[in-house]
Amino acid sequence: MTKHGLLNFMDVNKKETIKKLPNASVTTPKGYEAGGLFCGIRKKRLDMGWIYSQVPASAAGVYTTNLFQAAPLLVTQESIGVENKLQGIIVNSGKANACTGNQGLHDAYEMRSSFSKVLNINEHHAAVVSTGVIGEHLPMDKVKSGIDSITLARDKVGVDEFEKAILTTDTCTKHFGVQLSINGEMVHIGGAAKGSGMIHPNMATMLAFVTTDANIPHPYLQQALSQVTNSTFNQITVDGDTSTNDMVLLLANGLADTEPLTPEHPDWEVFFEGLKLVCQELSKQIARDGEGATKLIEVEVTGAATDNVAQAIGKSIVGSSLVKSAVFGTDANWGRIICAIGYSGQAINPNEVKVSIGPITVVENGLPSPFDEFKAKEYLEQETIQLHIRVGNGSGKATCWGCDLSYDYVRINASYRT
Repeated sequence: MTKHGLLNFMDVNKKETIKKLPNASVTTPKGYEAGGLFCGIRKKRLDMGWIYSQVPASAAGVYTTNLFQAAPLLVTQESIGVENKLQGIIVNSGKANACTGNQGLHDAYEMRSSFSKVLNINEHHAAVVSTGVIGEHLPMDKVKSGIDSITLARDKVGVDEFEKAILTTDTCTKHFGVQLSINGEMVHIGGAAKGSGMIHPNMATMLAFVTTDANIPHPYLQQALSQVTNSTFNQITVDGDTSTNDMVLLLANGLADTEPLTPEHPDWEVFFEGLKLVCQELSKQIARDGEGATKLIEVEVTGAATDNVAQAIGKSIVGSSLVKSAVFGTDANWGRIICAIGYSGQAINPNEVKVSIGPITVVENGLPSPFDEFKAKEYLEQETIQLHIRVGNGSGKATCWGCDLSYDYVRINASYRT
């Protein structure tokens, strides 16, 4: 990273730059609006949000692998399946509309119909998203009243309300964006997300919405999102639970007036890296905001036979309740890290394993390495903890993110419905 906050990437012929925009969100790219309101699903909190594109946008999505897929996911996938485009997204928090049978599916369709009429868009250009308590029906009179009161602001002011309206147990909103150059034209990618508990993506256990004004046909947009998801959203864990509802949606409306981007385009890699950076930053914000969390844990695995092996080892470590508890208690108990590597199910040679807690090596060649306990404890008192794992001499590598496990996690989840 340069001193001006630019990330530099090299292609075959030239250096490209991607500028980080920490305060950007889904309305940073051209042609997008967003808003949020209180409709009465929750008590005294914004509980309905929406995103609107001035023109139908190419759309891509990844969805939870939980077999109990909620009704909104089915409706959204159906919408995208018509012509691979979306123009509006309606989101409610408070009730997940999951495990609600035929009535829940009817309610999701009704949300889509009402929302599309308010925005004056094709019904199949509307996506429906819900998050909250499972097994409870939506109060459709309140939902429809809320949708009917939606007005397009024609400016950027509504995005803060959108980001607040999609939250559940989150303690903060989550957003990020980048600016990049495609064929000399300025292009933006912006995103917003929610997620705090039930985070163990496989894909996915959060809500994330990413927009761009680049011109990207659906097949390549879907390809990019699927690839990026595997190294970002699928690399975080908070508590090992995979939700019924959540998804990541990516929209590209083409209003930046660039030529269509495909993997053969000389600037494709620039766009791909920009998308990856946005999704990675949103992933880290979700992991850091884990329910009751006080620290972000970043696990870097190198030397594996393949990237998939490294990913599995990293997820095993960052998902270990004992590792998470040790980090919370500032206890450099490297034995818990070794155990998590050992039960990851990956074939490695224990005699080649090296473990470092930040800059402090605690295991070398599978054996204890003398270290200063005080310095290790001092390092573990930081808000971001890095664990470096080398498992051999292979080229496989991965980075995973999670959080510590505090007393508050149990307190929050013991009373989630009340």
